[in-house]
Amino acid sequence: MDFKNEFTYKKYVESGNEAEFDKHFDSAVDKVKRDVLGKTHPIFIGGEQAFSGGEIAEYSPIDRSMLIGKFQRGTKENAIQGINAALSAFDQWSQTNYKERARIFRKAAQIFSRDKFIVSAILSIENGKTRYESIGEVDEAIDFLNYYSLDLEKNKGFARKTRYSASTAKVSAGFQGAPGQEENVKIAMKPYGVFGVIAPFNFPISISTGMSSGALLSGNTVVFKPSSTDNPAMLTGLKIYEIFKEAGVPAGVFNYITGPGSEVGEELVTNPKVSGIAYTGSKSIGLSMIMKNYSIGQQKVFVVEMGGKNPVIVSKDADLDKAAAGVASAAFGFAGQKCSACSRVYVHQLVKEEFVSKLVEKMRSFKIGDPLRKEVYVGPLISDKALDKYNYAVNEANRSGKIIYGGKSVQTGLKGAYVEPTLAEVDHTNKLVHEELFVPFLCLMTYKKLDEALQKANDVEYGLTAGFYGGKRSEIKEFLSKIQAGVVYVNRETSATTGAIVGLHTFVGWKGSGLTGKGTGSRFYLQQFMHEQSEAVVK
Repeated sequence: MDFKNEFTYKKYVESGNEAEFDKHFDSAVDKVKRDVLGKTHPIFIGGEQAFSGGEIAEYSPIDRSMLIGKFQRGTKENAIQGINAALSAFDQWSQTNYKERARIFRKAAQIFSRDKFIVSAILSIENGKTRYESIGEVDEAIDFLNYYSLDLEKNKGFARKTRYSASTAKVSAGFQGAPGQEENVKIAMKPYGVFGVIAPFNFPISISTGMSSGALLSGNTVVFKPSSTDNPAMLTGLKIYEIFKEAGVPAGVFNYITGPGSEVGEELVTNPKVSGIAYTGSKSIGLSMIMKNYSIGQQKVFVVEMGGKNPVIVSKDADLDKAAAGVASAAFGFAGQKCSACSRVYVHQLVKEEFVSKLVEKMRSFKIGDPLRKEVYVGPLISDKALDKYNYAVNEANRSGKIIYGGKSVQTGLKGAYVEPTLAEVDHTNKLVHEELFVPFLCLMTYKKLDEALQKANDVEYGLTAGFYGGKRSEIKEFLSKIQAGVVYVNRETSATTGAIVGLHTFVGWKGSGLTGKGTGSRFYLQQFMHEQSEAVVK
């Protein structure tokens, strides 16, 4: 069986049926608004509904008067119950044949595909994404499920066999390499136990599905906590639970608990019954979880991705139209709220003015507003805290640099945080160049020599994605050789730093952007959720 990407929008466009794509999405939005929003939802522990006694009301960032639903404010006790349920389910699930686990998650992919427009509509309403961003994310979730299922099957559960030949020679005592009887040896990859999956707000379908399925396909059980308080994404998390259940994931194997990180997340990190944590989010929280775990004398497995401050270098012989398009898409898609978003661009001084002119022209063309409308490219910021961060960046740039374009809030008639994509010229030493902002704010700097640009591009604590535009092979080679990032793109018009495709690009962070050096969509990903056991049996 071969792996094939879902590529929903691409298929509709290439077949001349874009109008049909829009019709399906718009119809799904109407259905979600009519039949899904505004309800009260439980948590699910051991396959059973549970209620915490407190609720979290979630509203859409598109318009804060639009109630997504009411969800449980899960507690430490709920987290403990979820951990115990996952632990109880572990023995049977870990002994389930890898082919059966792959079958279940391939079925989950089919259900996602069947419901893709409904899931995409939920995602857009809850997250503020455009239809194109949302359908692409749902496609990525489907791709993760199919890719990892196939990877598990192709590698036969990551088990291999070898043999130690018997010897007729005899010795009186054993030692390393001594002659002996024949040994049949199996190198098995086995699950750890219970994983806590702590998910981010910005890719609540694809990243949550990828982390959860990575743990589950490997034979672990999971307590899943979607983003629940500052930037909630609880309805998409519930949809994942429902799809996994329909696909045949047994009760207790995947538990869904909403609630604050200070209670639910804290318990997952510190509870000794939890063997591992899969986390995507900020570096500060990621490192604090790891340090807290070791400070209390526990040793857990951490599979983490922790953000980025991603650079692009534009050389003097770059195709500036291509560079402007790629940088604009990477910096301002989903209002810059991606760990892979371009937030720094280093432009050769000889082409600065022309590049800026083309980039600003592209920025002016972006429609800002309700992302459910087809023509909109930049939707709302996820929260008022994100708006505060945007205003902080604008004020700092006005104080110590220069705003070239943007810097203002936008009135749309909706109760949401809408702002202009912003381009600011600042010095490389400015704190805006080094802090992860997670808003549509791009810092521009110039350089004379490529060595200088590379040194500055690498001079941050992160190393997630990076891009380069230029025509000289020697410069491309130097960029690829010296850039300190896990995902790099050269002369990519669709996006300079975002949009990794499952099965084509792996997505991995270096330095402060990751921990294991192994990425999603990688042949190494599932193995991070397992440990090796050498089993020698004398014949």
